[in-house]
Amino acid sequence: MAKQLALVLLVAVVAAAATSVAAATKLTLHNLCPYPVWPLVTPNTGFPSISGNTARLDGGGRGLVSYDFPASFWAGRVVARTGCGGGGGGLARCETGNAPPATVVQLVVHSPEGAQDLAAYSVSLVDGFNVPAVVSPQAIAGGGQCPALGCAADLNAGCPRSQRVVGAGGAVVACRGTADYFKARCPLTRTTGSDVEPVPQHCLAPGELKVVFCQPSMVAAAVPELIRTVVANI
Repeated sequence: MAKQLALVLLVAVVAAAATSVAAATKLTLHNLCPYPVWPLVTPNTGFPSISGNTARLDGGGRGLVSYDFPASFWAGRVVARTGCGGGGGGLARCETGNAPPATVVQLVVHSPEGAQDLAAYSVSLVDGFNVPAVVSPQAIAGGGQCPALGCAADLNAGCPRSQRVVGAGGAVVACRGTADYFKARCPLTRTTGSDVEPVPQHCLAPGELKVVFCQPSMVAAAVPELIRTVVANI
């Protein structure tokens, strides 16, 4: 009886450890832009905050920060603020990111769908564009389909004149754009409320969701019935 009890306890400990490992997921933000960004991580209603939103990520790859997701279901969004200054921490005002137009990274982890540890993610240009952003899962524990998604192009550069947001220095810092303009240059984003990417996604138990601002390139290789996205130069 004692041996049976010990075996039961051992199985329970192993199961708990496995659950803990599966639930250990982090969010990493890396800034490769030539300018600093101040990331704004906002949970959806009813979910806890995971960031104090005071970090400044310097440009050129020097800015890197990670946050732990809760071990349970969580959903939220990430926006890169730019041109911030004034007040405590330099966040009293920002040229972009506190309001549209802005690039929005949407994230879901530990979704209970189908009793699987499912992650879902996308880059939305529904509210416009300010900073190129690519999101890609890392350390995939459960397998599935985990493409990198987002936009590596600087859509401010070709933004139609009437849609431009110009910063204090005279440069275009954001683009209101149109769904057609955004989709033509960044097909692996969402540009309307009903839009989805032309890439299958069903990602199970990633150890990390990595968001890269100003990723140099995304190489999409078309194969029958599938677009495989490769993130380069991180």
